[in-house]
Amino acid sequence: MGTPEFAVASLRILVENEVNVVGVITVPDKRKGRGKQMMGSEVKDYAASQGLTILQPTNLKSEDFIEQLRALKADLQIVVAFRMLPVVVWKMPPLGTFNLHGSLLPQYRGAAPINWAIINGETETGVTTFFLKHEIDTGNVIFQDKEEISPEDNVGALYERLMLKGADLVLKTVRAIENKDYSLTEQHSDSELKSAPKIHKETCQIDWNKSSMEVFNFVRGLNPYPSAWVVINKKKYKIHKVSVDDSDHATNLISGQFEVVDKKIIRIRTVDGFVILDELQPEGKKRMNAEAFLRGNSL
Repeated sequence: MGTPEFAVASLRILVENEVNVVGVITVPDKRKGRGKQMMGSEVKDYAASQGLTILQPTNLKSEDFIEQLRALKADLQIVVAFRMLPVVVWKMPPLGTFNLHGSLLPQYRGAAPINWAIINGETETGVTTFFLKHEIDTGNVIFQDKEEISPEDNVGALYERLMLKGADLVLKTVRAIENKDYSLTEQHSDSELKSAPKIHKETCQIDWNKSSMEVFNFVRGLNPYPSAWVVINKKKYKIHKVSVDDSDHATNLISGQFEVVDKKIIRIRTVDGFVILDELQPEGKKRMNAEAFLRGNSL
């Protein structure tokens, strides 16, 4: 059960290792792109290319879907980046239903764990497989695998690595369940739990009353999608990359005010210093570095 590219890697590794995938459940087709054509999810596209049985329910509680799902006679269900399942669905298979999550649970429960790990300046994250239970992302852990986060990482780079690491963990989990060779660990933490709620475009505006490092992490935690943004002179710009400016500057700028230096650097005041805008994107135009932008635009 899955929808985006992140889930395709797990499905692919199961198919390529000859695990008997009796069915794939994904979302209904949606209108996408500029032409608003009906298109399937990335998971549907891959499943169709492999000739797998595909179900696309609009209602996971409908009797028709429940009957179709039961008819597949699956021993085990695997969830990767899908919707919240009703009890009747996740309790159906005799070996249970497990989920792949893009964090080291119990930290970063929620819809956007990869983004929030970077936004919060973490230096380590990982992937977890766990059995589903009533409360979301709280089931007993089967396996975990850690992944380092470097200061150069943005969410796109980390997403790619966790997608592949997660696929390996899914296969490992399937084999362990198949061989009854695993133990379960209850989720608990001695430190404060951090959550990973869904990110909305309207909440991606940069807050210049944050520190320079917080702004730096916020931008890379939203790059390439959905992108941090600012409004300058009543125009909206996506900000794809910034760097922290540690040098001292005599200035009377206040947080959120900017200056252009040598017609090639855009420096913006934060609560404790400055950041430099390295890559930005005006609405309706391509992303570009600051110097290229300033050659054709004034601020």
